This record gives sequence, structure tokens and C-alpha cells, in this order.
Amino acid sequence: MPLSMSQEVFVTCAVTGSGQTQDRSPHVPRDPEAIAASAIEAARAGAACVHIHVRDPETGTPSRDPALFRTVTELIRASDTDVVLNLTAGMGGDLVLGGSDRPLPPGDGTDMIGAAERLAHVADCRPEICTLDCGTMNFAENDYVMTNAPGMLRDMARRIAEMGTLPEVECFDTGHLWFARQLAEEGLLASPALVQLCMGVPWGAPDDLLTFQAMVAGVPGGWTFSAFALGRHQMPYVAASVLAGGHVRVGLEDNLWLAKGELATNAQLVGRAVTIIEALGARVMGPQQMRDRLGLVRRDPERKG
Repeated sequence: MPLSMSQEVFVTCAVTGSGQTQDRSPHVPRDPEAIAASAIEAARAGAACVHIHVRDPETGTPSRDPALFRTVTELIRASDTDVVLNLTAGMGGDLVLGGSDRPLPPGDGTDMIGAAERLAHVADCRPEICTLDCGTMNFAENDYVMTNAPGMLRDMARRIAEMGTLPEVECFDTGHLWFARQLAEEGLLASPALVQLCMGVPWGAPDDLLTFQAMVAGVPGGWTFSAFALGRHQMPYVAASVLAGGHVRVGLEDNLWLAKGELATNAQLVGRAVTIIEALGARVMGPQQMRDRLGLVRRDPERKG
């Protein structure tokens, strides 16, 4: 793969995620006010975009409550800091099988809902971007499957387009990129599209550079891609993605550490990424530059009542 380094790079900060990290670091925000505050701090540190999940304020466990998304987005929009909003639409496809001897009925933790409900908070909050996880995948958990069947994805892609929101196609393996290209061929995904390459998530694409090159090679010409890897590989992938012609994602969803023994904040992770990007000779884009590049329009949420 020839070197085709990005000269202008936008940074996305994945603020809190839906993993069970809430008790592993005091910096992982739980309630809407803390999530919004951490997103604003990340934007001030150089993130053009914030990727938002929400959590139960009491337990810190992941939630898909539209009211929590509404509160977070309103707090961010009411601040004096501009940032592109990217809301997850990945929840509601969780299948926990009952075990290898008796997989059905599904076990505790199963949360399977329809396309309209999976996108209810997107329709309400009207962010510039929302995610579209472009395939079913086994995660590290023994009996858990993230389900995204082709019919569900076609329905969600159509609904996202009708909302006027840009889907960020999250690809955890090469087949997910293949299906994204199929959605574009069917007219359900506008081309050029926005792709997030998710590296090193068990059991998707490993985060070795050969696999990363294959993932980048699978992104159609003219499409925009960003990439991230987990844990200690988060910062090396900032450099790898820029060198490969892409953009970058960092944040506490994917990595809790700034250095060995030193827990990070989102702002610190963004600041480290900015340092790497600029040291490579590239320029960090602001939120309006990102909107202009991707054809995004900042919108107000739907009015209540």
C-alpha cells in the first residue's frame, strides 16, 4: 500500500462507550452532565467531533434512554464550545445466548429492538452523525453476539438517510466493508461515505498493520475513513491512520490510559493525539472544517410538546 498521508485530520473523541469500564477509572463519565462536560473538554483540547454513548447515572451501566441522549446533546449545544455530534445507534441488537448446551431461550442481557426504536434518540436529537455498525460480530464475552442482520441494516440506513443524518459506517472486519459497499450500490448509503475502521476489538479485525492495510484497501476511493485501536495501541493507530490517509479516533471508550500506571481523561487523550498529528506535519481540523469536508449541517433538535 503506497504512503498517502493526510494533510488535514479531524479527531473524534469517543467519550464513554458502552463497555463495563465505569468502575475501572474515575474519569469515565456516567451521568449526562459529566458526559457533556467531558465532551466539551475534549472539544476544547482539539476534538472536532464527539462520539456519544449514555449510561445509567446511578450504576454507570450502558443505556439507550432517549432522555439521557437529549440531556447530553442539549448541554453540549448550550455551551460556548462548537463540536460535531456523533451519537451511537449501536445498541438494541444485543443477543446473549443461553449457553452451548441450550442456547435458547436467550439469556439475561439480551436487548433486541426494532430499527425505529434503535434510532429514536437520533430522530429526536438530530445530530450531524450517527453510527451504523455494518455487521454482526462475536465480542470477547462468551455467549454475547452483537447482531446487525442485513435486513436490519438496510432499514436503519434508509431511516438515517431520511433523517438527514450522516451514517458513520463502523466496520469491525473486512466483511463489514463489503456490506457497506453493497448498501452504497443499492442506494441505501450515500457515496462517498464515512467509515470508521475498528481495529483490535475481539473477535473482529486484529490490530496488526497487515490487517489494517487490508481494511484501508477495502475503503472505496473517495470515501472518508477514520480508524482506532484499543488500549496501548490507541496512540500508535493515530499515527498509522494519518499515514494511511485517514482521520483518527481516541477516547475513554477505547482506552483508559495515558501512560503505564497513569489513567487518562478524554481531554488528555485528545491532546496527545493532536501532538502526534502535528508532529507528523499534518494540521488538525476544527468542527466547522469537518462539517465543510463532509457536507454536514448543524441542526437543532426536534421541539418537545
